[in-house]
Amino acid sequence: MARRPPIHQQRPEPIGRRALLLGTAAWCACAVGCSDGTKTPKATGSPAGSGTGRPITSAPTPVPSKGTGASLPSPIPWRPGPSEVTPAAKTAAVRLVEALGTWRAGQGDVRGAAARAAALGIPAASAAKLAAGAGPLTPSADEAVVHVIDAQYGGILSDSASVLVVCEQSTRTGGAVRSGGTTVDVRLSRTSKGWRVTSLHPADPGPAGPLGASAKAVLAQPRIELPPASAADVRSGKVHESVLRAMLRLAGDYRMSVSVVRSGHPLDVFGTDRPSDHPPGRAFDVWRIDGHPVVDPATSRGLITGFMRAAAATGSYNVGGPVQLSGGATANQFFSDATHHDHVHIGFRA
Repeated sequence: MARRPPIHQQRPEPIGRRALLLGTAAWCACAVGCSDGTKTPKATGSPAGSGTGRPITSAPTPVPSKGTGASLPSPIPWRPGPSEVTPAAKTAAVRLVEALGTWRAGQGDVRGAAARAAALGIPAASAAKLAAGAGPLTPSADEAVVHVIDAQYGGILSDSASVLVVCEQSTRTGGAVRSGGTTVDVRLSRTSKGWRVTSLHPADPGPAGPLGASAKAVLAQPRIELPPASAADVRSGKVHESVLRAMLRLAGDYRMSVSVVRSGHPLDVFGTDRPSDHPPGRAFDVWRIDGHPVVDPATSRGLITGFMRAAAATGSYNVGGPVQLSGGATANQFFSDATHHDHVHIGFRA
């Protein structure tokens, strides 16, 4: 991933099994049962007013693993920004991903993942089912730490939601520390007690394939920040040329933080039976422009609208974002809704 934003420094502190479970539960005191009117507990690690749970100023302090020379970064919980449409839905989704993807020695199996999910207040049977479906979020490793890069809506309705949790993950096996990550489409339903996670749909980019010049240029361009799943999408060779060329053209004027390209996105436009442009590799989403999160109310509307118009100029027929624009080449070239309050969608027909 190109030029990942660093994260706040934390004091190194070994974390045992009990501390991890209690700490994870504390991160989400309201996670699966909080309503939209419930206060989200403050979490350390994000700068005030960043509008995102992804801190952006300094690197994490590694936590040494007992008995090895390897070390992992400290867990830092994501938190919603001040202008989220439904912060409780995102919080419930993120806390589960953080819990499933973070463990200390001896807790890396499915039983350990289920225990961490149950520590959030999820019923045991549901926790076991969710842990079994975590896929690439629970790779074989002695220890792991997940950091959420971004959480964006794949869709939001009155009683259901899709939250795309984009994350990177550090794992330790023996003395070797590796970096990876995935994107998880977390499905939720609203109950009388708040938002409840119903299923997980992790990204499946597939193996790397032959790459053309545009794909290679995207992967080498430092002004295009790709999270792990999106970079794997490009490496798969299954991202359409129109998307790759649009990314390169936009990178001439903007530094883009991409959230989702092909995998980890709902197959259909959420709440409909219309196929999404993402799974065929004909769309990408951007959550941050020139270092400014789209969801942050402090981000210039002019920056966002300028980026949306530039995206349309690359040939996109379908540009969505937090601002409804007029004057497109077609009547429906620009759109805005609650789902796109936190990112810019750029789609292509071919």
